[in-house]
Amino acid sequence: MKIARTHKVATVALAGALALTLSACQSGDSESDSTTDSGSATTSESGASQGDLSGTINGSGASSQTNAQQAWRDNFALVQSGVTINYEATGSGTGREQFIGGQVDFAGSDAALSSDELTSATNTCGGVGVVELPVYISPIAVAYNLPGVDDLNLSAENVADIFSGAVTNWSDDSIAANNPDADLPDLAIIPVNRADKSGTTENFTQYLADAAGDAWSYDPAEVWPVDGTQSAEKTSGVVQLTQSVEGAVTYADASQIGSLSHANIEVDGSFLAYSPEAAAAIVDGSPAAADASDSVLTFDLVRDGSIADAYPIVMISYLIGCQSYDDAATAANVKAYFSYIASAEGQQVATDAGAGNAPISDDLRAKVEAAIETIG
Repeated sequence: MKIARTHKVATVALAGALALTLSACQSGDSESDSTTDSGSATTSESGASQGDLSGTINGSGASSQTNAQQAWRDNFALVQSGVTINYEATGSGTGREQFIGGQVDFAGSDAALSSDELTSATNTCGGVGVVELPVYISPIAVAYNLPGVDDLNLSAENVADIFSGAVTNWSDDSIAANNPDADLPDLAIIPVNRADKSGTTENFTQYLADAAGDAWSYDPAEVWPVDGTQSAEKTSGVVQLTQSVEGAVTYADASQIGSLSHANIEVDGSFLAYSPEAAAAIVDGSPAAADASDSVLTFDLVRDGSIADAYPIVMISYLIGCQSYDDAATAANVKAYFSYIASAEGQQVATDAGAGNAPISDDLRAKVEAAIETIG
């Protein structure tokens, strides 16, 4: 039997908890002078006709998607001005939990659903199944606050030693060996990690497990595995803390590191700066995950630094929704919103807004669009 999904905004703590959560219909109101009447049947690149849908859908999850979700909602309002989209950046783990609990209609997550979560989510979706869509591909930056050092090269072993606490000073010989032209200060290293359950943490620790060998002894996890470190909640928290302390270093979605410098990471024998294109190259060279299907489009990323010109510290942030909803309007609104996000227009809108994502390839878009068609 299907579990009904309600739209009680209090359930997802939308009121007052998230200044960035603006409704799509509010964004649409500000554009009313330049758009057609909401009852007209104009068509966007995503294929949805304007004004034929109405209602509210609520989402929760990855803070990495904050900027992208804002851009998507603002521009979706120009296509479907009668639909309100709410998205709260609660973190990937919380987003998945709220989706499985039936508290929200969709989730954003920097980590794919585990096998157990996939089973639970399928049950929540009435036993029909879920869609899990890789629509936000972004590099994770190793961001640091080190005045006078604008260019820094780090191997996977360097990164592991820094974040495990094995290396505690920026002038350490192991770091200096990869930076012969840098004036590294005699300054304590302050690693800063996420305090909350985080898909970014899982992706970062997966990179360390895959690439750093014996230098990293911890399993990949959404909860930071090392005791005694400095920590902060969400992406904004670790960035703010790192900005405020000289010698601090963190890992964060590259689009949100602000004024912090970022390290070049060793790839195939050389050092590579992040870019959306270098992050997207990882996906093209990686196999599907074991749980993948036609509607669950998840990947096992090759993060060991073996793919030339492919930045290895990458996250794919997924959109997660049901293939079936009790309410037909909810199903239609989720389907239309997901279609807009996956469209070439939607992907470019996020990139142009500085979200830091690399637009998905045409081949991947075709698979995503086919999965979205199963929502009903």
